Amino acid sequence: MFRSRQFLTATALAMLTVSSSAIASSGDAWDAFAKDVAAKCTVLAEGRIEQPKVVVDPFGTESYGVAILTGKTVGADATVSSICVYDKKSQAAEIGGELPADQVTITVP
Repeated sequence: MFRSRQFLTATALAMLTVSSSAIASSGDAWDAFAKDVAAKCTVLAEGRIEQPKVVVDPFGTESYGVAILTGKTVGADATVSSICVYDKKSQAAEIGGELPADQVTITVP
């Protein structure tokens, strides 16, 4: 009985250590994910949106990261938004067309 109690205690401590480090690295991994989505989507907006503000869904869908980019259209005074999707497997991003402010209103702090 004493031996199995020691085993259970050791196992519980090991599980706590593993799970707490997994939780910490998960936060770091999600931060890195969001930064990669923002960076790749921003590159795709070059020539379309001047200094875009980017909002990244912190987790995305099961398969895709999702971001919304908002800013002034290059060469015009109109404010537009674009939706960007990021394939989590290939890490490739694609950006949609420009949605005018009268159709989509985004406020980025």
